[in-house]
Amino acid sequence: MTLRLQPVCVRTGSTDAESQLVFEDGSLVAVLTHLSDEYGDEAGMWFLEVGFGPVDDPRSPKFTDLDEAQNWIRRKLTDFSAHGGP
Repeated sequence: MTLRLQPVCVRTGSTDAESQLVFEDGSLVAVLTHLSDEYGDEAGMWFLEVGFGPVDDPRSPKFTDLDEAQNWIRRKLTDFSAHGGP
């Protein structure tokens, strides 16, 4: 499974945040946002701003880097496919 990232700015409150659209086979599956200095100890981490379909997660997980985020997204998509998803 290949994920493709596309950098974008997302308006989060009063500022624009460095973000990545995450695509799998041409479908948008997630938006990841890079946490700024205003997040203290979590600054520099990546946050699941929104996930679609099997990547939706109400816990809104945070990741140390984009590799960790992509691995998590791949697991969610693989688990969904393995359990009868399209």
